[in-house]
Amino acid sequence: MSQTIRYAIAGDHAGFSMKNEVAKFLADLGVQAVDCGTYSPESCDFPDFAEAVAKKIIDGQIDRGILVCGSGVGVSVAANKFPGIRASLCHDTYSARQGVEHDDMNVLCIGARVIGPELAFEIIRAFLGASYSPQPRHARRLDKIESIEKRVLAGEFTRKG
Repeated sequence: MSQTIRYAIAGDHAGFSMKNEVAKFLADLGVQAVDCGTYSPESCDFPDFAEAVAKKIIDGQIDRGILVCGSGVGVSVAANKFPGIRASLCHDTYSARQGVEHDDMNVLCIGARVIGPELAFEIIRAFLGASYSPQPRHARRLDKIESIEKRVLAGEFTRKG
């Protein structure tokens, strides 16, 4: 029996329209996704929505997320501050698929001011259809990423100045 992957979606004001289009696209595919906001086009801050999705992953409520902002960069930077989050900005299908298969990417970030909805849908299809492939080289690299994260959380790295 295959496991159903649980999703969440969120975006700031710049991603509001595309987030809604993506939510409809997912629903049309039969994919349930928790909508973590924003719920209006009023100006708001992208880190709040990256946090909302990251917390759901960390708490085990969802498995993967999709974040949308103007460029996709802001939500990617913010989401990657959370332990266990492997977010990446993808504007092509290869990166979206390979990011999951090789790097166990769990958050897809999209720039609504960079690509249109049809390309976003193709990228999301690639993300949805991909599975992590724990080949030895992939697992070794993921272990290194997790080791870095643990060392950072333990205080090994402190910013000077």
